[in-house]
Amino acid sequence: MLLFLMMASGAFLCVWIQGQFSKVNVIAPQVEVVIPKGSGLNKTAYLLQERGVIGDARLFVLYARLKGLSAKIKAGEYSFSGALSLVDVANRLADGDVIVRTVTIPEGKALAEIKKILLANPYLSGDITLDLKEGDVLPETYHFSRGESRNSILKKAKQAMQTELQKAFASKDSDLPIKSPKELLILASIIEKETGIATERRKVASVFVNRLNLGMKLQTDPTVIYAVTKGQMNLGRPLYRKDLEVDSPFNTYRYAGLPPEPICSPGREALMAAAHPDKTKFLYFVADGLTGGHRFAKSLTEHNRNVVLYRKNMRK
Repeated sequence: MLLFLMMASGAFLCVWIQGQFSKVNVIAPQVEVVIPKGSGLNKTAYLLQERGVIGDARLFVLYARLKGLSAKIKAGEYSFSGALSLVDVANRLADGDVIVRTVTIPEGKALAEIKKILLANPYLSGDITLDLKEGDVLPETYHFSRGESRNSILKKAKQAMQTELQKAFASKDSDLPIKSPKELLILASIIEKETGIATERRKVASVFVNRLNLGMKLQTDPTVIYAVTKGQMNLGRPLYRKDLEVDSPFNTYRYAGLPPEPICSPGREALMAAAHPDKTKFLYFVADGLTGGHRFAKSLTEHNRNVVLYRKNMRK
């Protein structure tokens, strides 16, 4: 009889424990939990209990050990909400189903601006020590989990730029005055800063290609801004006439040809515009003062008329 009672009690206990494993805990509102590296099973369990994700840390430890999950639970940032059992929580941690966060590097940002964006992101870690040059990283939205290093994001972005740049250069028009991937990158960076309108990029590219073919100075304001701000790009004021006289190899009003380095990180569309500009005879363009777009001209006389229209529209 005693043996029977012990067996019955044991069976009841197993059934009860299994029921506790499957018991649903409603988590509302959403709870985010960071499991630090090296936490261990017990610390993880009590952390989950403190945050209200599970009801009993001891049961969580028991389940993880019975199922061989102790060594599989992964550190990271997790999000829990809705009806979840202890089994659901344990499996999510074993699968490493962490929160995936994003950081966006916008098109046309200089390297100094990109570094500020990454340094301001509270979910990334570490200093930026990677050796980078202007234009090295591709503007894109990058995914990461909490605690990933800033250098890691930049390595991804650098590799992405190398891939896209080689693709654009390999497909470029054969008659372009562009001799290397670096020159294509420099041209694309200028195009990126000159217009944010996708339909204009190839037309803007045609102006610069035409000028390069004729040996004309590019005379593009963004290169002067880069020179004046020493790569920061945030001038904080209008460009003055005296700025056009600054002695810098980036000043395309003083020096013919492309500047020595890119002035920002261009996106894919700007790279392709540099590789495949429209076939035009345009040599000039100026903002229209209305739509955010530009008016293009083949001659200086026509360009001067467009400048008058721009100034008239700006006074309205």
